[in-house]
Amino acid sequence: MIAQQAESGGAQSVDRALSLLSLVARDGGEEVPIATLTDLSGLSRPTVRRMLLALMRAGLVEQNPKTRNYALGPESYVVGLMAQRRFDLLDFAMDSLKDLAAESGDSSFVSMRRGAYSVCLHREEGSYPIRTQALQVGYRHPLGVGAGAMAILAALPDDELALMREEITPLLAKGYDRYTPEIVGASIAQCRRDGWALNPGLYLANSWAIGVAIKAPTGDVLGALSIAAIDSRMGEDRQKDLAKMLLREAGKIESKLRRKLGYT
Repeated sequence: MIAQQAESGGAQSVDRALSLLSLVARDGGEEVPIATLTDLSGLSRPTVRRMLLALMRAGLVEQNPKTRNYALGPESYVVGLMAQRRFDLLDFAMDSLKDLAAESGDSSFVSMRRGAYSVCLHREEGSYPIRTQALQVGYRHPLGVGAGAMAILAALPDDELALMREEITPLLAKGYDRYTPEIVGASIAQCRRDGWALNPGLYLANSWAIGVAIKAPTGDVLGALSIAAIDSRMGEDRQKDLAKMLLREAGKIESKLRRKLGYT
């Protein structure tokens, strides 16, 4: 009985430490105060500090001696590189991006989820001479901003979606005034109904986009594929055509992931 209790307590400590590591990582490498980690984790400050010290000893987290805030440590970079060799979303998506750009004539994108944000990994240009500049490689937007980021948000399980909406609401209020809670809610409903997200020029007035989520074999939402074009090329019929292309290619990527990770 004592051994079982010790094993259970050890597993709980590991779970807590890994959860804190995810919280440190979720803002794309920016430093995080311990007060934020305490609030987000629901753990006491002494427990959070104890877990952070363990992560620091492993090199997974480091503390800025001036600000006293926390960020990912050098060992996290090494672990990330090793994981990327096994699983790189861009590698799996590259053929699909080229096919989408060639077939549609417009720009295609793949984005990856990073906590409460979506980060653009690659942009593939189509042949149409007039292009939208709303999204570039490396751009980071809160979930919900843009078709790809909305597709990611809408694909989350209900409980996680509720938490993400709480987190992104103040972010949207600061710099994305068109993304009101009402509009975000309506966009989520549309995406869940149709299976694809539409950005009707909410970020830039003349830049529209369609997006679909990409999921891991486990069901986790990894990122999204999207196609963006000027508004005159985004009539209702063409929206449906582009969505079919994106759903087809997302399915191909997910099949590649299943084979790579041994799920088939």
